[in-house]
Amino acid sequence: MKYLLLICGDESAAEHAEDGCGGWSEEMLRRGVVRDGGGLRPPSEATTVRVRDDTVLLSDGPFAETKEQIGGFCLIDCAGMDEALEIAAKHPAAGYGTIEVRPVRQR
Repeated sequence: MKYLLLICGDESAAEHAEDGCGGWSEEMLRRGVVRDGGGLRPPSEATTVRVRDDTVLLSDGPFAETKEQIGGFCLIDCAGMDEALEIAAKHPAAGYGTIEVRPVRQR
């Protein structure tokens, strides 16, 4: 089953942007669970797109007013939610931010 790990943190998480994953990526590749992933540029470089009444509305930065922003993502394929949670808990970002684990809809 596929799960998306949304790696989130507040502004202080930016100091970890170049830290790497401390062996997490290598272990997950060895286990064969990582399908894709990567870090994201800062929210200040984002553009939010909305369409209302056939009008395209663009906003600089993230639309959500929140202290935490998505800093990266990993798509994993594993046996179930228990394994996905175990994988997320091992990610270094879980120590300074949060990781939201979401099942991916099956086609």
